[in-house]
Amino acid sequence: QVHLVESGGGSVQSGGSLRLSCSNSEHSASRYCMGWFRQGAGKEREGVAVISPYGTTEYMDSVKGRFIISRDNPKNALYLQMTNLKPEDTAMYYCAAAVFSDCSMSADWFPHWGQGTQVTVSS
Repeated sequence: QVHLVESGGGSVQSGGSLRLSCSNSEHSASRYCMGWFRQGAGKEREGVAVISPYGTTEYMDSVKGRFIISRDNPKNALYLQMTNLKPEDTAMYYCAAAVFSDCSMSADWFPHWGQGTQVTVSS
């Protein structure tokens, strides 16, 4: 049973930084495509960044150059380093996992989800 737990959210001012973490209870997490998604109030869930088991990454256009997704397989951990945060980044951020070697930015690709961590950016 995959159990994902996010941490690291909080409130920051515009231009600030946060680092989100996600722990994966599955000891073979290195086989998983992992991703970060977010959902703002009244909005649909959208893919922020994904990373394949081989380290290939993909980002949504609005975060390119500001966010970095990374993983530490021995620690079964996933990270999202967020810099130069903007008010429009305000959302609940979710960690997701899929036992596929290929990745997708579509939420439908991922059967396993964490509970989310809130990120609030004030102007």
